[in-house]
Amino acid sequence: MHGYDEAQVHHAPNVHGWERTLSIAGGFFLLACGLRKGGLTGLVELGLGGMALARGMTGQCPAKRALCRGCGDYCSIEEHEQLRRNAEAATQGSTVTGNDSLDSPPTGRP
Repeated sequence: MHGYDEAQVHHAPNVHGWERTLSIAGGFFLLACGLRKGGLTGLVELGLGGMALARGMTGQCPAKRALCRGCGDYCSIEEHEQLRRNAEAATQGSTVTGNDSLDSPPTGRP
């Protein structure tokens, strides 16, 4: 029996550019602090550093994905590129007449 497994679904990277670089740098910093400090606080810093490092190295952040799921303004780079291609295809045969008036539409149109 094969069921749907969320862990097997491949998601597009949602961490890019400087955000990714800072996650890697912050992860190494927290790992170093955790090793130096020791104890429970050091263990917490090691855990956070490992998570930040994994986030930066993979480009995946499940927390960001969950938080941005309901956001209307968030889309991945692939989604953005597809929207751009769709807009270009839709306007390929369009011409601009320069008449933007709603009060007096061109003759022949309702």
